[in-house]
Amino acid sequence: MLALLSWATLSLCLLLPGGRALADEVVFYRCTDAAGALTLQNMPCPKGQQQQKKVMQSVTTVPMGVASTPAAAASAVSPPDTHAAAPAVPGDAATTTPSGIISAEPAPAPIADKDRLPPPVLFQCTTHDKDSYITESDEPQSRCVTLQTVGLDGNPQTGAGEACEMMRDTCARVADGALCEAWKKRIGETEVAWRFARPENAAKNQAEFDRVKKIVAQSQCGASP
Repeated sequence: MLALLSWATLSLCLLLPGGRALADEVVFYRCTDAAGALTLQNMPCPKGQQQQKKVMQSVTTVPMGVASTPAAAASAVSPPDTHAAAPAVPGDAATTTPSGIISAEPAPAPIADKDRLPPPVLFQCTTHDKDSYITESDEPQSRCVTLQTVGLDGNPQTGAGEACEMMRDTCARVADGALCEAWKKRIGETEVAWRFARPENAAKNQAEFDRVKKIVAQSQCGASP
């Protein structure tokens, strides 16, 4: 099959191994062995073979798809994308425009200390058992306090049921100067209620904890020291 190929065809096969060529000079050898088999190579033929030497233009291969002229090269190189999205800043929200370009929106500016409002009022309440707690409601809670019952002989009655008396907690408004400290105590109370809540109440208690933290952070209690 090789013997039937023309000299130009065989030369072209060696000259173009992987792409287009740029001209230079090189020597090829056309070798024919005793059986008539033809080979084309770039070194002298082995002894005993018929040799034909030919000087041709050598090639320096250029990868396919690379432009060989300045104009083509300029068109092959893509210009830098001037619309590339800037790196997102932590805390920024990214949005996608109709053209598909992602742009970063600046995060809301922090509240200046001079623009912060005083914290909402709180109330310190005390139960019948002298336990105290902080609440945002000015309506005291009602509790059923167990009463001790006695028999006709004056001894404690056992096994005859229990009675209770409805009593309200006593509450007083926290002084303005102590509000920040009271709100921070309120954060601790809501966090305990969340972390030690039953599974069915965990989500609701966590939401309350987050709400109280947000109130403190946005009020004068969250101002820089």
